[in-house]
Amino acid sequence: MTRTHLALGLALGLFSLSAAQAETVKIGVITPFSGPFAQYGTQYQQAIEVYQALHGTSAGGHEIEFIYKDVGGPNPDQSRSLAQELLIRERVDYLAGFTFTPNALAVAPIIEQSETPTVIFNAATSSINRESDFFLRTSYTLWQVSAPMADWAYDQGIRTVATTVTDYGPGIDAERAFEAAFTAKGGEVVDKIRMPLSTTDFTPFLQRVRDQAPDAVFAFLPGGPPTFTYTKTYNENGLKDEGIRFLGTAETEETNLQGFGDLGLGLTTAYHYSAAHPSPENEAFLAKLAELHPDAVANWASVGAYDGVHLLYQMIAAAGTDGPAAVEAAKGLAWESPRGPIEMDPDSRTVIQNVYIREVERNAQTGLLENAEKGIIATVGDLGWDQ
Repeated sequence: MTRTHLALGLALGLFSLSAAQAETVKIGVITPFSGPFAQYGTQYQQAIEVYQALHGTSAGGHEIEFIYKDVGGPNPDQSRSLAQELLIRERVDYLAGFTFTPNALAVAPIIEQSETPTVIFNAATSSINRESDFFLRTSYTLWQVSAPMADWAYDQGIRTVATTVTDYGPGIDAERAFEAAFTAKGGEVVDKIRMPLSTTDFTPFLQRVRDQAPDAVFAFLPGGPPTFTYTKTYNENGLKDEGIRFLGTAETEETNLQGFGDLGLGLTTAYHYSAAHPSPENEAFLAKLAELHPDAVANWASVGAYDGVHLLYQMIAAAGTDGPAAVEAAKGLAWESPRGPIEMDPDSRTVIQNVYIREVERNAQTGLLENAEKGIIATVGDLGWDQ
């Protein structure tokens, strides 16, 4: 081979390598864009756009493309079908989204076989990540927020609690976590009520709580309309007037918060994010969100997706489309989120993070309700991982 041919061959080789390194990486996002939970798909997409506006559309030399699929709501069969479509027809390299536990569990065998890193933006049952080594979660688990809520409640002098949870994986996790932590400190759970996922009228359940007159009621419901209806029923049926304190997790989430009016004041929750969190990172996140989407409301869905994109970018920068290498690169990653400092637990593959005790107050400057942070339980991991 002549020197000219050798130089040309090297140039072509380098060009091919550069092109391979710069290939587009596709991420499939499975989330509801229709039905009663459609707001969460919108919030995921808005947060993704905010992250890309602040940090660019490429990582490690790869352009990043998001492909969205509407799962409608809790629908495992549709979730599985969409995952197969994204992997086979769209040839995506990563999956993300997953608001509901059943939808995440449905894709576990598929991603295990295809070795596709899958970032969960919300689904909060601890056991999900046991079903595949390719699951990673940037939201939270119910153990992670419910046990700190129980500890805090006992420390406030609350000694008897009735638990009311939606009867599916996350609700059962919340019930067990709260009971385990509360009884370990000496408290008593006087009743454990599990409400069907289809419940729209919570009056019978809350009347049962009122009849028992505990110091507090602990609640968990899936995000969206059920949380709003339950919390209004708690107020309107006299539990607050009877001195039965409300304890929860996501029930005062920001999307529905203003609708409570004065009935929301004083509601107490333990959660990993408040839009009122004071930090430069949260201010930048909220400012860009308002710039791109003036009517948007930041909440757990927003921050779960925003940090999910950060994790995806870090994995792509470290490993490109090599799924197993990407998961290994994610383990132990730490960064400053709009919610505060977080770190990817190498064992559970769920973020370690602060849990905030929040109380609904009216902001003196804006006149709007907010989840004011009243206390911090620092660096909490998935407390349900070893259960």
